[in-house]
Amino acid sequence: MLRTFWIAASGMNAQTLNIDVIAHNLANVNTAGFKRGRADFQDLLYETLRPPGAASARGNQVPTGIQVGHGTRPVAVTKIFLQGDYQQTQNELDIAIEGKGFFQVMQPNGEVAYTRAGAFKLDSSGRIVTSDGYPLEPELVIPDNARAVYIGTDGTVSVLRAGETTATEIGNIQLASFPNPAGLAAIGRNLFLPTSSSGDAILGTPGQEGFGTLAQGYLEMSNVNVVEEMVNMITAQRAYEINSKAIQTADDMLRVANSIRS
Repeated sequence: MLRTFWIAASGMNAQTLNIDVIAHNLANVNTAGFKRGRADFQDLLYETLRPPGAASARGNQVPTGIQVGHGTRPVAVTKIFLQGDYQQTQNELDIAIEGKGFFQVMQPNGEVAYTRAGAFKLDSSGRIVTSDGYPLEPELVIPDNARAVYIGTDGTVSVLRAGETTATEIGNIQLASFPNPAGLAAIGRNLFLPTSSSGDAILGTPGQEGFGTLAQGYLEMSNVNVVEEMVNMITAQRAYEINSKAIQTADDMLRVANSIRS
């Protein structure tokens, strides 16, 4: 009977983590470039009371056997890199990736990080940076006398200077991809870092070699589906309740056993 307590407790712990993941998804429903997470679980070790195929009377075999599991445990929180919806902003420094790829930004420690959030801005030096001031990599500087910025679907960045009628190309935006994007390490601020699981970054030009194209004046919003997350939350809540009910039932059975008198 004590086994029931630990089995049900493992289920309650698992659903607690599940609710944490769902709450994080819902909290970032309006975060540009956010990718929702999904908690994955697996069953624990089994106690084999009678193995399948064991010999029975007259040389027959037991068809199924008796195995009792010991609950569940979380094994992964997987990032789902499905495309989010696009929001038109008409801001010339808002860029959405239509398809595969990540923007590259340089962190203060000199390490390159990767993001799907394309809400870029200009700093005091004219560099294109994130909201935290991390410059786009390779670095792009917009001249002071630029009247307009044009970003092509292939990542070509051009500016129209004051007094000129023709735009001048000043650089290109490169994208990065990974063999296993789900293996990237999320570090907050809409940034990811490569790991041994994700593989090394593969650089390429937007629109070529399987990379997505760029859309200026748009943002890729979160791919969180609120209705789906609410259903998942209700399911997790009910699973938590039923596991707590299993603990209560086991407690009641022990109480009955303890009350038996000879």
